[in-house]
Amino acid sequence: MLTIAPWTMFWSRNYFAHAVPWLGHWMVNAYVRGAVTGVGLVTAFAGLRDLSAVILARSAASESAAPPSS
Repeated sequence: MLTIAPWTMFWSRNYFAHAVPWLGHWMVNAYVRGAVTGVGLVTAFAGLRDLSAVILARSAASESAAPPSS
């Protein structure tokens, strides 16, 4: 969401941009939009890394479980 939202019209036409004029001028700055996009990319990468660690731990646990003896 943070990677796409700063580049849409929703970003510049929201309640806070109209309620606080200096904030609205700051929010349309390309550097601020780029910084927010960067934060979104870092967050997405960290989330994918954590998710892959959970998936790998779950698969390793299922492989190490001993099959029932017959």
